[in-house]
Parts: sequence; structure tokens; C-alpha cells
Amino acid sequence: MVDYLVRLAKRFAVLIPGIIIAYFSIHTVFPALDTRFPLTIAIFFTYVLGAYLLIPLLTRLARVFFPARHLPLYCVTPDGYASDPLNIGIIATRAELIAAMEAAGWYVANRYSLANNTRVLIAAALNRPYPTAPMSNLYLFGRKQDIGFEIPIIGERGHRHHVRFWAASYEESEQLNVRQLRWHDRTSQRKNKHLLWLGAASKDVGFAIIRHNVQVTHMIDPNTTAERELIVEGLRGINSVKRTQTIRLRKPYRLKNRALGGQLHSDGQLSVVTLRTPRRT
Repeated sequence: MVDYLVRLAKRFAVLIPGIIIAYFSIHTVFPALDTRFPLTIAIFFTYVLGAYLLIPLLTRLARVFFPARHLPLYCVTPDGYASDPLNIGIIATRAELIAAMEAAGWYVANRYSLANNTRVLIAAALNRPYPTAPMSNLYLFGRKQDIGFEIPIIGERGHRHHVRFWAASYEESEQLNVRQLRWHDRTSQRKNKHLLWLGAASKDVGFAIIRHNVQVTHMIDPNTTAERELIVEGLRGINSVKRTQTIRLRKPYRLKNRALGGQLHSDGQLSVVTLRTPRRT
């Protein structure tokens, strides 16, 4: 009962900025626009200003001053449905992450675009390999992945190992914990800074229908823990691991995947690998 009341209070608190912005838009912005533009245009621009500028800006400011004190259990689809569990983290610069993953046999996924998606369809129809095929966009911290890696499984159409990563800066200490994360600092990717790359690793094992919109997607192997261990062992195999840590997000759980009939299993743990800094010659 107490938890329910706390959640209710938080949801009500979220409504307050929206109510303030709505009042400001109706009583200040709209009258100003209404004197200069036709009614329809005034209403449209008032809506755009409130929904696409003021509310998102206020939300982002709130997240800067009141950062999240926990990690999500999983990333989500663009329409908010649960997807792959969060299960791995890698501490490195962007360049170090790419170099280590490629050395371990992974390919950087191409960007999601019409041209690349067309290549996916052609490769699937002709059963040809496309090792850098794009991944659909999934979301963590309200944004799509910053980079993805994959290993195609030769001879198996629609099968591949893959992982999506989202960058987060953090406060350094001996023992990493979720309260140190600063996931809103996206500019750090461009500064050759060591970041915590939070990832969701899983394995595609064919195709399936999305349960809520009847679109085609990949079926995911239920054992997401095995995919995390594949990455960790691969990095160890090339002697790139300086140390590993484990963050428990929650107890082991099962997650209904968006694919019809799909279900994912997670041990609720996040394995965090710190990469060795390459020696300069």
C-alpha cells in the first residue's frame, strides 16, 4: 500500500509541470499567437511549442538535476514495449570499445536506414551474409542505442549474436554502483573519455511476428545470460579485460518479448568489464 501511494505521488508530481506549461501556453503563448496568425495556425504552434519544446526541455532539466538512481531492467521498443534485458557493461573510450569488440570477432552494425534495410531484405531473400546489417532502434534512458555489434551465424538465416550499447559517464571509485551514473552526458563520447557502455546482448534465432502490430521481427533466444558470457569470454580471449565487476539489478526474472511466443530469461545481473588501456608505441 505504501509503495502504491509513493508511485501515485510521483506520477502526480510529474503532472504538475505539464499543468503549469499548459496554463502558460493557453494564457500567454496562444493569445500572443492568436493576434498574429489564423486560429488553426495559432493552436498548432501553441501545441508544438508546449509538447515538443517546453515539456521535453523541462523533463531533461529535471533529469540533469535529479538523475536516475537505478538502472532499467531492459531497453524498450520505440512504442514503449519491453525488449532485451540489460545485462552487460564495458568501461572504455568509444575507440577502445570498437577496437576490442572487432578484435574479438564482432562487426559494427550499420545505421538503420532505407538503403541498409533494403540490403537486409536482399541478403535474406538470397541467403547471403550481411555481417554489418543494421539493428532496429531500441531505447534506454529515452534514446536509441549509440552503437551496436553483431556476429552472424553462418548457414542459419536470420540468426546472429548482437548487442546494443548506450553510453553513460560515471563517477570513478573502487566499486561501481548505479548511483554514480550520469547517463545524460552524451557529449563525452566525442572527447575520447572513458565511459560505461551499458549493453543489452541477445541472440536472434529466426523470425517472428510482433504481438501488438503484426510486423515482422526477430525471434530472440531466451538465454540472454549466455550472450553476455559470450562477449566477456571473447574479450578475455584477446587479453583485453583488466577487471570485471557484477551489479545485481534484481533477482532472476522472465520477460515476455514483443515477438509472439517469445520469452527472455535473465539472471538479473550486469557484468561490467573494464578494458585494458592499449600500450602506446
